[in-house]
Amino acid sequence: MSKNFAITGVGGYIAPRHLRAIRDTDNRLVAAVDTKDSVGVLDQYNFDVRFFTEVERFDRHLEKLRRGAESERVHYLTVCSPNYLHDAHCRLGLRVGADVICEKPLVINPWNLEPLQELEAETGHRIWTVLQLRVHPKLVELREKLLAEKPGKPHDVELTYITSRGHWYDVSWKGDPSKSGGIPTNIGIHFFDLLVWLFGGVTDTRVHLSDSRRMAGFIGLERANVRWFLSVEQKDLPFVPEPGKKTTFRSITVDGHEIEFSEGFTDLHTVVYREILAGRGHGIEAARGAVELAHKLRTAEVSSVDDKAHRKLKG
Repeated sequence: MSKNFAITGVGGYIAPRHLRAIRDTDNRLVAAVDTKDSVGVLDQYNFDVRFFTEVERFDRHLEKLRRGAESERVHYLTVCSPNYLHDAHCRLGLRVGADVICEKPLVINPWNLEPLQELEAETGHRIWTVLQLRVHPKLVELREKLLAEKPGKPHDVELTYITSRGHWYDVSWKGDPSKSGGIPTNIGIHFFDLLVWLFGGVTDTRVHLSDSRRMAGFIGLERANVRWFLSVEQKDLPFVPEPGKKTTFRSITVDGHEIEFSEGFTDLHTVVYREILAGRGHGIEAARGAVELAHKLRTAEVSSVDDKAHRKLKG
């Protein structure tokens, strides 16, 4: 049976992937909210969506639907709002009797995870996280290969992610660490989740570079030593970007071999939705490792560059 969805942050960058996933899983969007009203994208999916620019009125509408017929109530709330609002909007969803599908990061600070788990227990509803790299076919295949290996020397891993952002980034909420979680949370959390998922728990961390637009360091994992570099600086790209064309460089190597997963990103949200709707999604605990790691890196003291630093810092 088709489910009813509502969405927060519908005017944002990532929302269209969720709108497509709702449509492509044969479900219906019935309500949306965003503080900005440039949301004509809604007409590409459904003309009959109630739209709000105030979350209080959105909340009131969902509560009204909850008290009405089962066929009209909201079954899932999708959260695409700015990072610092994720946990508040997750609580809103649970309180109106919906399960929640929340974009990354589930929370900025790890101590906000337990209250969400308590509210799950109180309401009987679930919070599902969007960890789309865990459903990428090539990465699933790699994980199965790694888990089948006999214990041995840790793998040597290098993560490089550079995604050029203009001056708007610093002025927006994304440039405010209290709202975005900074570079490791806003830019790196999917990759940190991937690394923990592939190579096990964290044993060591170092930060060699940290400013508002770039971070780099070392992570020791159970089965890997990881040198990582994250940046939104155009000058860090290995090519000259042009507006409207390619502006991102993404690379993960394991023992010198590139993991090729550039293709297949477009439909991963739809795969995530299918898994969630089938009861096989990732919940709060699945998000914990990356949330804790990103917070630890964000609050760490910067160490001098050493032999564990990423090659981009070694000149």
